[in-house]
Amino acid sequence: MPERRLRRARARVAAALGASALIGVTGVAAGPAGSAQAAPKAPAKAPAAAADCSAAYKVEQKLDGGTTWRMCWHYDSKAGLVLDNVSYQPKGEAAPIKVLTSARLAQIHVPYDDGSNEYDDLTGQGFAASLQQLDPAECPGGTIKTVRVPNEWDPGNPADVKGLCATTRARGHAYRMGGGGPDGNKVYQRQGKDLLLYTVNMVGWYEYITEWRFSGDGTMTMQVGATGTLSPMDYDAGDGRGWPIGKGAKDYATSHAHNVFWRLNFGLDGSSKSKVEQYDSKTTTATGQKPKTKTTRTQVTKELAGDAAAQRWWRVVSTAGKNKDGHPRSYEIVPGHTSKFPGRSYTKHDVYFTEYNKCEQFASHNTRSCSVGKSVDKWVNGETLKHPIVWVNIGFHHIARDEDQEPMPVHWQGFQLSPRDVTAMNPLTPSALSDHNGHTEEEG
Repeated sequence: MPERRLRRARARVAAALGASALIGVTGVAAGPAGSAQAAPKAPAKAPAAAADCSAAYKVEQKLDGGTTWRMCWHYDSKAGLVLDNVSYQPKGEAAPIKVLTSARLAQIHVPYDDGSNEYDDLTGQGFAASLQQLDPAECPGGTIKTVRVPNEWDPGNPADVKGLCATTRARGHAYRMGGGGPDGNKVYQRQGKDLLLYTVNMVGWYEYITEWRFSGDGTMTMQVGATGTLSPMDYDAGDGRGWPIGKGAKDYATSHAHNVFWRLNFGLDGSSKSKVEQYDSKTTTATGQKPKTKTTRTQVTKELAGDAAAQRWWRVVSTAGKNKDGHPRSYEIVPGHTSKFPGRSYTKHDVYFTEYNKCEQFASHNTRSCSVGKSVDKWVNGETLKHPIVWVNIGFHHIARDEDQEPMPVHWQGFQLSPRDVTAMNPLTPSALSDHNGHTEEEG
């Protein structure tokens, strides 16, 4: 680790250890009141994680509209927060619908434009060890869970850090429909809330806010926000690869990229044997005719390094369960804005589908010695997909600006998992419209 990052990381770990010793962090602290929504359930004390997910490592939240999300969590020495056994139970479903076996970050790759530095923040820069303690004001209406954090520089002395916020947060309109239904001009609308879990990890001068949002309609949003401050050491000589910061044109902040990877292990309806499908739409025009669009489906049966396109998308499909309309449950991958970095083979694609292999844990600089290489692109080598693992890559090219100092405004990058046929109707449908499934217009 370069000295400038090493000094800062050590200082932060020492601060966390000192804070724990002073305030006796052993349990879970409640955030301030002020939310009518019940906070996610939290234990009084966080013992060591158990294989069956003890109460200290469970999250359960019932949202407005009747949807309940359930999951376990643990903290990995490199990846940080990991979510396990994520299930979704909308109103009207007799049992929880399992969605994910596990979900976590798989790398934050940071190459500098001038070629001077290149970092793998999860596996090479102490990301997990630098979990930050959260102030109660940062988790309004929720609970802050205590996380036992490994200390890379002193393995026998881990820190207990109040570093995982579990709360709810308003999302705005969940839906709106006017002039319909049995009440004539009645407006149907709902203001939604999400279950929100997040941690803050410091690497160098950056602080990464890793958010996991779970909505009442079944949508999951995964995103990382970078904040903190510009490194005072990372100023170049104005060779065209930086941006002038400060008075005049003397100091140029070095431009760089943040390439964030997530690793998703689906377990739809309790089975790892999901299918992957790719959809492509093509629009044709003919003189004097309106444009026509045709959508084709391709079964992805072999490992794939996929590139996003304007009319392309993928979904992971259950082989073990269907909704009440008889349609297979699935989740669509919806990437957010991205800037692909062409400098490394593993950052050249937007999504990877690989066959499960316990050795394959991080998208680059993998900590385990796998027989086919140390990055995700090497693992796409023609295996049949029986237990697919999904890797999502979202890039951000950070060309600094005056407004980045100081503190730096948060810039977000991420994606969504959108339910597709998980339920027969919108799970938040009001009861007055519950019979509006399929073609409901009267004939004649």
